[in-house]
Amino acid sequence: MPDTLHHILHVEDDPAIRRIVALALGRVGGFEVRSAESGAEALHMLSQALPQLLLLDVMMPDMDGPMLLSQLRARDDTATLPVMFMTAKGSDDERAHLRQLGAVAVLEKPFDPMTLAAVVRQHWEAQT
Repeated sequence: MPDTLHHILHVEDDPAIRRIVALALGRVGGFEVRSAESGAEALHMLSQALPQLLLLDVMMPDMDGPMLLSQLRARDDTATLPVMFMTAKGSDDERAHLRQLGAVAVLEKPFDPMTLAAVVRQHWEAQT
């Protein structure tokens, strides 16, 4: 994993949250952020270019975050791609389950847009 995080793909079905995360990570945090509204769109985007980090919503229609992660782990090109989850279900059991699936971090919604980039960066640096 590279030391400095630059490229993030954020997958979230709620357009308002996608916009806020893009602003929080892009403008405030200085990251290059691409956004997908579904797991299927994310898979398509990943076939074109790989980010350094995936930031996945847990609850999405059709393909939720854990299902998307399962598909990513089955592909050679994304098998080791670091993933962080964002969830409104902040229970200890939920966080533990997502970490068992391979998440490097589980971030809770609602989040503070002014500190989101710093939180993501902190979790990223803890993994390198």
